[in-house]
Amino acid sequence: MTEPSRAVFLSYASQDAGAARRICEALRTAGAEVWFDQSALRGGDAWDAAIRRQIKSCALFIPIISRNTHSREEGYFRLEWKLAVDRSHLMTTSRAFLLPVAIDDIGDDDEHVPDRFRELQWTRLAGGEATPAFVERVSRLLAHDEHAAPVATAQPSVAAPAVSGGAHVAAAPFAVAAAASAGARAVKRFTPAALLAIAVVVIAVGYLVVDRLVLNKRVASAESGAPSPVQPGASAPEAISQKSIAVLPFVDMSEKQDQGYFSDGLTEELLDLLSQVPDLRVPARTSSFYYKGKSEDIATIAQKLRVAHVLEGSVRKAGSTIRVTAQLIRADNGYHLWSKTYDRDIKDIFRVQDEIAAAVVEALKAKLLPTQAIASRHRTVNTEAYAQYLLGNQFRIRDNSKSNQRALAAYRKAIELDPGYAAAYSGLSESEWRIADQSTGEAAGYQRAAAAADKAIALAPDSPEGYRARGQLRNFHDFDWDGARADYEKALALDPNDVRTLVGAGLLLATLGRIADGSAMLHKAIALDPMSVPAWRALILLLTHTGELSDAREAIKRLVEIDSHASQSAFGVVDLFAGRTREALAEFRSGSAESDTAEISDVGIAMAEHTLGHPAESQRALDVLIKNRANVWAYQIAQVYAWRRENDKAFEWLERAYRQRDGGMGYLGYDRYLVNLHTDPRYRALLKELKLPE
Repeated sequence: MTEPSRAVFLSYASQDAGAARRICEALRTAGAEVWFDQSALRGGDAWDAAIRRQIKSCALFIPIISRNTHSREEGYFRLEWKLAVDRSHLMTTSRAFLLPVAIDDIGDDDEHVPDRFRELQWTRLAGGEATPAFVERVSRLLAHDEHAAPVATAQPSVAAPAVSGGAHVAAAPFAVAAAASAGARAVKRFTPAALLAIAVVVIAVGYLVVDRLVLNKRVASAESGAPSPVQPGASAPEAISQKSIAVLPFVDMSEKQDQGYFSDGLTEELLDLLSQVPDLRVPARTSSFYYKGKSEDIATIAQKLRVAHVLEGSVRKAGSTIRVTAQLIRADNGYHLWSKTYDRDIKDIFRVQDEIAAAVVEALKAKLLPTQAIASRHRTVNTEAYAQYLLGNQFRIRDNSKSNQRALAAYRKAIELDPGYAAAYSGLSESEWRIADQSTGEAAGYQRAAAAADKAIALAPDSPEGYRARGQLRNFHDFDWDGARADYEKALALDPNDVRTLVGAGLLLATLGRIADGSAMLHKAIALDPMSVPAWRALILLLTHTGELSDAREAIKRLVEIDSHASQSAFGVVDLFAGRTREALAEFRSGSAESDTAEISDVGIAMAEHTLGHPAESQRALDVLIKNRANVWAYQIAQVYAWRRENDKAFEWLERAYRQRDGGMGYLGYDRYLVNLHTDPRYRALLKELKLPE
């Protein structure tokens, strides 16, 4: 038995005993001592005294809050709550003792709970189904000294707590330790072996921190898109490391203001260089670029990104000459630690990048590994090829059919200028397959993508970009799970903190039935780059289709705050699964007005109209989808038919999706839209054909 100071006390209304028991079992499975079993104690003075002793000596107090507790004006649990709140007032503010858990849709502004509870963030566990994040979070808090500071309250713009001590974190995404998954009930459709696999290192750096982020009720204001400061009574964030820096987008000061791609490229190169320094924490690209063009001051940005220093600058390019100005600022007092202006020929741009990075490392007294030197992976002797490569990157990041076409043209131009330019081949590969996936469905496009990735690897076998590009293609088109896994492993070995690779690897793990590991990988990606829209979208997909709807809703709210143009269709999916069909239909119709998501909304409209008993309207939306997207969205069409219980049609379109190498096939094992197909022998046969867990 653990020491009393390591025990958890569950407090609940009698009507919620079932939910409390589920939480208790999950925590006990993970090895925690839980004071819960009411049969061990009897009413009366002895019982009362025992309860008081336990509350006085437990390590964590978990009040279970629900509509039942709201409706009961009296109950012994209210005395337990009072005793726990009274004890919390004797503790330091850095101590995590009260961990409120809501088990239904009770509002976190419930006036029938103590004020102290409302000051804290609530974890939401529908029906008491404990998630892996919650169990791991409790385990971490119990493992610490009882006076140690709790896990930091993660904020959407905070990367520091996830990777404290340095930017580099061992990924170990596929070599996992076997451990009992306390969250097994949340993903009970999957095999026991899949549920036992926990990516310990990955979860430690990402999953716990972002768990609070997903469930944090104090979301950011719509104006800033970043979280409000930690409120009184909330867990204090970890101290900001002095060896941390945000690289803000360098400003284009060229006469025509037409060199934005070049100044952005310089910023990205500096991010890449500095992120290779082991004991320096550097927020990833999306988080840094989130503040491009915004008027927030240095101190505010640094606080939101949890960094002590900021590197900013400008670029003026005229013909073959450039002027680069850079300055390193200490955020807390605005003091300039270092600044310099470089007037150089364009061919010296890489030397300028190296000098800036070296100056930053020296100023922050960061240390390189004995055998490591920071170096760019994207270099070429041809500066015009480099400019075309940067232009391609700018378009590729937008990731729509038009921007990918423009990226493709830029990468081709870069390769024409320098046939040995490995990084340009990586970009070419990703553009080719994204164009094919989004619009044409052309087999030749995928073949060209594969050839370009192979060429990038052959030219630069020690660079992660080629492996990532090939891994994405193998994962989302070839259904070559083993090959994709090997490529992701290699890419992460070369760059453990590459967010795009982490997202792809996380979805691959989910495809292979390792839901907990996949979710942990996505949480790590978000911890490294809290403003990454692709990472949030992937996490929302996984949360939604594994039934964690309240967490999915909170994640969607965060995504909308990051990207005001994010589609409302994601809310529609959650409402559809939750049985709020009319609300879902309204959200899908709202999303249909957005050109980038119209087809996604058509899928939802077809499903919602069917559920509401409007077959003609459902078929009308499906007909539009078939007419416009049959060559690339066969999987989504199958989803509609499965939802409508037209199983023969669903399998007909799944077979077509398989022939077309539709990337949606990777979701087959955990797709909730297909639940009506699970008892059909054809479903298991398809899983077997794809070599997916049955």
